[in-house]
Amino acid sequence: MSTGNNNKPIDVPKRKSVKALAALGASVCIAGKAPFVFARNKTTLRVLGTHVTLQEEIRQQAMADLGINIEFQPGGSAAVLQKAFMAPQSFDLYEQWSNSINVLWRSGSIQSIDKKQLRYWDEINDLSKTGKLTPQAKLGAGDAPYKILHVQANGQLGTEHTDNISFLPYVHNVDSFGYNTDVVAKGIPYETESWGWLLDEAYAGKVGIVNEPTIGLFDLILAAQAKGLVQFDDIGALSRVELDALFKVLIAKKKTGHFSGFWNSVPESVDFMANKRVVIESMFSPAVAALNGMNIPVTYAAPKEGYRGWHGVMCLSAATEGKRKDAAYDYMNWWLSGWPGAFIARQGYYISNPQRSKSQLSTAEWDYWYQGKAAAEDLRGTDGKVSVQQGEVRTGGSYDKRFSNVAVWNTVMPNYDYSLQKWYEFISS
Repeated sequence: MSTGNNNKPIDVPKRKSVKALAALGASVCIAGKAPFVFARNKTTLRVLGTHVTLQEEIRQQAMADLGINIEFQPGGSAAVLQKAFMAPQSFDLYEQWSNSINVLWRSGSIQSIDKKQLRYWDEINDLSKTGKLTPQAKLGAGDAPYKILHVQANGQLGTEHTDNISFLPYVHNVDSFGYNTDVVAKGIPYETESWGWLLDEAYAGKVGIVNEPTIGLFDLILAAQAKGLVQFDDIGALSRVELDALFKVLIAKKKTGHFSGFWNSVPESVDFMANKRVVIESMFSPAVAALNGMNIPVTYAAPKEGYRGWHGVMCLSAATEGKRKDAAYDYMNWWLSGWPGAFIARQGYYISNPQRSKSQLSTAEWDYWYQGKAAAEDLRGTDGKVSVQQGEVRTGGSYDKRFSNVAVWNTVMPNYDYSLQKWYEFISS
């Protein structure tokens, strides 16, 4: 057994998954931005991630508050995971979703984070630490983030709390699908809205799916089960036989033209819907907000089967040390300092210590985004456009209610390599 850093052993050789992960980048590329020019004596922090959090307003605010130079390297989720896995020396912090953790931790691409250096650790709520915001909440199948947060004495990830963690818990949300109510009749949250709609013949040729095998896969698992096409023992850990049965159905659907396309980034998903290429698709909350800001009537479903949950992870590269490492901790602490949580609330996302951001949101914003109350006034998104009309209620309700209804979390299944193989057979069929 080799050792990737001082914090943990590597129990899965990189070579085993290199070929599979290389496929992740086949149809996507990282859309980097030119670095901001700063004085030479400023530390430069390199942040690799997706467009979800790597937004220019966030970069500018962080640089102003921290006095450092920050380079954002945004791209599609599959592409950035591949880059982080293959080249930890190319970044200092990695921002994506918790389904990345097992891949990056086992490969030695990331190092542990010292909780004692996290200024707001005690403010982080129970969702990240125990898996539940309320006693009656469903834990959800798959990799609930609390299961893979703490570094155990044996170097593995588990639930016993220790001084070292694999990621900073910060942004999170529940995902489902969005649909254009000019075409698709508006359903009732938790009652009639169903993942099965993604496979409904009524929308054949107008369905979009996220091209990410640890995310889009679960949208389609939930859809196939909801339609009664395939049944699974555990939707968070499909067997090879179950994967074969699922993809037999999906490939047959694809060959009939049921799926219009597979998107790789949030902007691309917006284009799919805005250009009427699709009327229903896997979606992330910022895309829905952007479309509503364009006066396109897209509803974000609250499926009766439950949501697909995700938890943002901020990870420290195994290659980061010295001043860059100090800057990385400053940036992690900045993310939980209030302003960032308020900013991302306006695109529909939650932060792990929401009370600190509450004072930077208006009462109307807090009540709508977190409390599930009707908007007391028009609310603007992060782009400055009105994304919520006065009187609207957030689909799915309050923060507590939405996270009480998680069906499955974004997950790297035990049969991950086989699921990758089947996913790309599906995409290329």
